[in-house]
Amino acid sequence: QVQLVESGGGLVQAGGSLRLSCAASGGTFSRSVMGWFRQAPGLEREFVAFISRSGGSTGYADSVKGRFTISRDNAKNTVYLQMNSLKPEDTAVYYCAADPNGSRWSVWGQGTQVTVSS
Repeated sequence: QVQLVESGGGLVQAGGSLRLSCAASGGTFSRSVMGWFRQAPGLEREFVAFISRSGGSTGYADSVKGRFTISRDNAKNTVYLQMNSLKPEDTAVYYCAADPNGSRWSVWGQGTQVTVSS
């Protein structure tokens, strides 16, 4: 079973950048589709981005398209989320997730807080 640990969150001013990392252990990372989700206070968790097993295919929520970039390094068992031009509405807890079987997001990290000040 893959286990996920996120890092890289913090406090940043609007217009700034952060890079989140998600380190995987205990499973076959390279066989998992990986994704990032976020949850703001009082709101439901929402999809942010996904990346295919090889990294050759990615997808983004409309709200982050053009500002965020997802990538992965299968040699390091790590997936990244580069976040640029951050906005206060990007403030949320960001979660890394894995889909090892191609069917559902079944493994989740503990989350990392991102706060964007105006």
